This record gives sequence, C-alpha cells and structure tokens, in this order.
Amino acid sequence: MRRTLYGPDHEAFRESAREFVNRFVLPRAEELIDRHEIPRDIWLEAGKAGFLGLEIPERFGGMEAGDYRFNAIVAEEFARANMALSSSMGIHSDITVPYIVHLGNEEQRERWLPRCATGELICAIGMTEPSGGSDLANLKTTAVRDGDDWILNGAKTFITNGYNCDLVVVAARTDPSKGAKGISLLVVERGMEGFENGRKLDKVGQPEADTAELFFKDVRVPGKNLLGEEGMGFISMMKLLPQERLGSAVNNVHHAKHILFETLEYSKERKAFGQAIGTMQYNKFLLAELVTKIEVAEAYVDQAVEAHADGKLTAVDAAKAKWWSAQTQSEVLDACVQIHGGYGYMNEYRVARAWKDARVTKIWAGTNEIMKELIGRDLGL
Repeated sequence: MRRTLYGPDHEAFRESAREFVNRFVLPRAEELIDRHEIPRDIWLEAGKAGFLGLEIPERFGGMEAGDYRFNAIVAEEFARANMALSSSMGIHSDITVPYIVHLGNEEQRERWLPRCATGELICAIGMTEPSGGSDLANLKTTAVRDGDDWILNGAKTFITNGYNCDLVVVAARTDPSKGAKGISLLVVERGMEGFENGRKLDKVGQPEADTAELFFKDVRVPGKNLLGEEGMGFISMMKLLPQERLGSAVNNVHHAKHILFETLEYSKERKAFGQAIGTMQYNKFLLAELVTKIEVAEAYVDQAVEAHADGKLTAVDAAKAKWWSAQTQSEVLDACVQIHGGYGYMNEYRVARAWKDARVTKIWAGTNEIMKELIGRDLGL
C-alpha cells in the first residue's frame, strides 16, 4: 500500500535521520547493550542534527518544525535501529520537552530549552510510581509548601532516561484534599539535595535504555520550578498523553515492520527439505498475513499522525492506535521468531532481541487494558 503521509521535505529529513542511525548508532549496537545506556556523545550528536528540538521554538535553539510528521519520521528511523533508542529520545523530545514548551513561562524556557535542544540536558518524566502504574490520579509522591519552595517526597519507577536524566518533570500531590485536581508538576534538576537517580533496572528487553528508579527525600524544589499552574498537573498530563501514545504506536509499527522485512529475506535464503522455507505454503500464507497486518496498522497510525499534525487527534483515537499497534507488533514478532526456528531464540539475531524489546509496549504509555477502557467509555459503556 502506497503511503501518502509524507511529502518531499519529510523524505529529505528522513535521509538525515537514517544517516544519523547508520553512522552513530548501528556501529555501536553491542556497546549500547553492554553499557545499558545511550552514551552522552550520541545525545549530543542527535542535538547537533536537530532531532531533539523539533518542538522547541527557534529562539531557544530548536527547529520549531510545527509538523508532527517530522517527529514521526525520527521515531520510525530510530525504531529501525532499536526500540530503546526511539523510546529514550522520544521521552526526551516528544514527551518531556513539550511540557516545558507548552506550560513553562519565559524564564523557564530560556533556562532549560536551549540545552534540551543540544542534548546537554537529558530529560525524563516522573509519572509511574512503585504503588501504581496506570492510575495517575492516585499518586503518592507529595510536595508541601515551605515558603516560596516545595518540599518533595516520594519515588518513581520504570523511568526511561532515569539513570542519566539531568531534568525530570515530576507529578506530585500538592493538595491531598482535591484528588486529581490536587496534582501539580515540578521540575527537579540533577544535583538537588535529596534527589537520587536510582540503579539501572534489569529489564527483559531494551537493555540500551537506562530505565531507573527515582527517589525524592525532602528535596527542596524552588517555587520557580513549578511547571504550569498549581493543581493543573493531572489535566496537563491528560492533554499531552495522546502524543505519547501516538509516538508509541509509530514505534511499534515500524519496529515490527523492519524486523518483518528482515524475516522475509531470511525466509527466501533459508533452506529446508530442499527448498526455501518461505515457499512452503504455511510460511507463505503466514508471511502474507503478517505483511497485511502491518500495512493495515500502518495505515491507521498514518491517519492518526496526520490528524495530530492538524491538531485533530482525539485521546480515544490515540488509545486505539496505541493498543492495536502494540498487539499487532507482538503477534508479528512472535511469528518472526517462529519462522527463524532455533535461531530466532538466539540473542545474536535481531529478531530475538526485537521480540523481547516489544513486550513492554502493551504495558507502557497506559496498558492495553486501560486503552480499551478509554475506548469503552467513549462508547457509552
């Protein structure tokens, strides 16, 4: 199916993203796995190329693309390398930075955005807590007024970029009496006393991402680090979550699509019983199904990207894109492992690593079950 989402400018930009991946990421793939992080020099190179500042106004050093399709291209090409690269840099540039762009005052934007654009500041967002995942309205992290400052206590977990982050947007309960309306956003910076970047978590997949716990013990956060209005944190998160879920959908489809094409080539070369395994009827039919599944998912996600670029994507449609793409990715990659046989279970094969990397996509950015709950409510159920 011919895609119509992108124009010549988008495709020219894709070439620069692909060159970045080929030059700075793929040759160091094993190093990133061993280090359990994306080295800072790669972040700085991404900043030089403009990939971290697509949403940042030009006066703060960003590209101010004004078209989410450019973000989607970066996600597609980074996902081609591995899910961890795309998710880590996406958390920084497509999820955390927009909070500062849209909610920050002029002083805050001048203070943080230029270094976010260059990659000097690595960003993370602190939502998920040890006591609850998708239930953002039930946060336990608290922030109490002390003069002009806030005293922050609590913990966050499963935080992408958590080990190396220099700046984290933290959701905290500032008024326990108001429920979801008592949640505010505070920007915590590396070096603040009482703020600790915890250990790198030992995950099933995506070893390249420095996923970590964050701990806050009587952290004195200056009043000037309150992001947006007090008590508006939950509402702000709900407004910005659709972009996070759309980014996840783009990653899911194009991660699976690339591995599927590799599997297709493998099925043409691998011989069994005197013939290429792809020519066997079962495998031929299976590959036909997988290609169709990916193209159908891609068509829906492309429509969602276009809607978001036009400012028309609904939270419900983003939820549909997120859960369906994650489910499709899981089914496609599981079949790709099966087609590879025993080799598909070996970590030296990308298909095995991709299969492990993808499992979390049915969990993060709101579980697939939560996505279906949102859709069900929209149906009046």
